[in-house]
Amino acid sequence: MPQSQPSVILATAGYDHTIRFWEARSGRCYRTLQYPDSQVNRLEITPDKQRIAAAGNPHIKLFDVNSNSPQPVLTYDSHTNNVMAVGFQCEGNWMYSGSEDGTVKIWDLRAPGCQREYESRAAVNTVVLHPNQTELISGDQNGNIRVWDLTANSCSCELVPEVDTAVRSLTVMWDGSLVVAANNHGTCYVWRLLRGTQTMTNFEPLHKLQAHSGYILKCLLSPEFCEPNRYLATTSSDQTVKIWNVDGFTLERTLTGHQRWVWDCVFSVDGAYLITASSDTTARLWNMATGEAIRVYQGHHKAAVCCALHDGHSLSELLS
Repeated sequence: MPQSQPSVILATAGYDHTIRFWEARSGRCYRTLQYPDSQVNRLEITPDKQRIAAAGNPHIKLFDVNSNSPQPVLTYDSHTNNVMAVGFQCEGNWMYSGSEDGTVKIWDLRAPGCQREYESRAAVNTVVLHPNQTELISGDQNGNIRVWDLTANSCSCELVPEVDTAVRSLTVMWDGSLVVAANNHGTCYVWRLLRGTQTMTNFEPLHKLQAHSGYILKCLLSPEFCEPNRYLATTSSDQTVKIWNVDGFTLERTLTGHQRWVWDCVFSVDGAYLITASSDTTARLWNMATGEAIRVYQGHHKAAVCCALHDGHSLSELLS
């Protein structure tokens, strides 16, 4: 029988071949899905909160959030190596993915198969969709950042912030004004995004931030409802999470508590909380105002490397 829809969907996954769903407030794991093919590299919830995509090696599986069925609803299997990025268009009509096989792919969720493929010529570590919903930005192992114009069906822009230094994570401000790239040297490059005379996006260098001493594994700009405060979260192999104020890129606070690499993070929709996932097998819920870890989600028995949250304003109400 279908379960009633939880108001907050919080999920984690990693190297123990499971996807776990958590009650945000109590920390109880209420559902575990097996992912026998491989580890899970990335999780993303559809905009309508009905399904969750789990990216592994080399498949992407789509599971029903509100069903007790352990089986995926759909499996996408034309990548040939680890899928490192997955996400959805704002209306949930199509999905994008990036893989260590060197490709970025577009999948129409209303039709079978892969509709488009772009060649990055190096292992793709990260892909984000610009808020205009017509450009994908990818970062790869060779240090290349490319803008894929979906309207023109071509690469419209290419830049290399640091030669031969892998771009691990990209994030775009909700209003399309900024893009941040984080790399293996612990550096964040920040650009203003300027609209060109046509559809091409121009990158104007704004800031270079030496954020961590180790790899940055995820960088994430805060969501719209966090305004007027704008934050950048960075997670690292140095076991910390750092919160930067985008106004000047000053360090707001350092979140400590994880015992190993911190791989992923996601903000609550109002920016009041942050979820992180770590090789120490736990996920943590942080209060952004105090920097305290107010919940620890324990249940994985190997590294937790990805997390997903869809809370629609209700997480703050739930925890208050």
